[in-house]
Amino acid sequence: MKDLELEVCGGCNAKIPAGSLDEILKSIPLLKRPDILVGFDSKDDAAVIEISDEVAVILTLDFFPSMVKDPYIFGQIAAANALSDIYAMGAEPVCGLNIVAFPEEGDVKALEEILRGGAEKVKEAGASLVGGHSIHDPKVKYGLSVLGKVHPKNIWQNNTPRQGDYLILTKPLGVTLITNGYSVGLSSEEEYEAALASMTKLNKYARDIFCKYDVSCGTDVTGFGFLGHLGEIIDGQYTAIIEADKLPILPGAKKCAEEFIFTKGGQRNRSFMEDRVEFQVDDFALEEVLYDPQTSGGLLVCLREDQAEEALEELKNANIDASIIGQIHKRFDKDIIII
Repeated sequence: MKDLELEVCGGCNAKIPAGSLDEILKSIPLLKRPDILVGFDSKDDAAVIEISDEVAVILTLDFFPSMVKDPYIFGQIAAANALSDIYAMGAEPVCGLNIVAFPEEGDVKALEEILRGGAEKVKEAGASLVGGHSIHDPKVKYGLSVLGKVHPKNIWQNNTPRQGDYLILTKPLGVTLITNGYSVGLSSEEEYEAALASMTKLNKYARDIFCKYDVSCGTDVTGFGFLGHLGEIIDGQYTAIIEADKLPILPGAKKCAEEFIFTKGGQRNRSFMEDRVEFQVDDFALEEVLYDPQTSGGLLVCLREDQAEEALEELKNANIDASIIGQIHKRFDKDIIII
């Protein structure tokens, strides 16, 4: 299998910074059809198109270079990450199209393993793989365009929380710190395997549980880091107060931060968000974890206070490493306060 190892160079750490995208998208001409319920203007996780009073379709696309050497694991992670945008909207995936960039001189066995890993996750999601497109490129990249469906009244958007809502996060943070630490011998095999297990776990199971409750707002935590995606939820309207000791963090992630295993994406996220965040705890390693770009991260969902504990118990009973991490409050000076 060593001959099939991929170059480690990406995951969601390869995302273009949020601030740069904001500037770029301002100049893009836009026609808003009446059947487009959600487009890129709201910075949501996927587009939503109304088909009828009973059905809306969700459309998303996600791909990136690999953050692991094993092509099969990379395929699983990339597919889980692409499917996650559907779950983050409260929807059910229906089908997916592969997006592949692969070197002309590359070993096609590695490509076969990437596609096998991706196909297994699409099948696990209960969706059909229906085709795709491939090109030659010096850097291996893989992902999916995914279509899902949902009732128009049950869409979760990423900027519609209610004051008083509790915030639930369904996966631990720190995967990019761990994978980077592993590449230089700082993260242990056990820590690395825990990060892989987190990234390959579908958000399907958390979404299925949340659908039983009154979700006001939802997103998934990926390349803009925990604080970046939480900032999208707040959208300048409220303040989220987060309890530092309630945050789920992968074993070894803070150790990597303490040893200055920084990520470019993490520093870009810090530059974009730091003026909107107040840390009332003196913990630089924690800051790095919260800015760390996540690949195939968990769902971050807002629930009514009277439902949060029941939902959390159900999530834990389903072996989902979820936590209630804070609450939505009236607007203070900052978008996010870490206590």
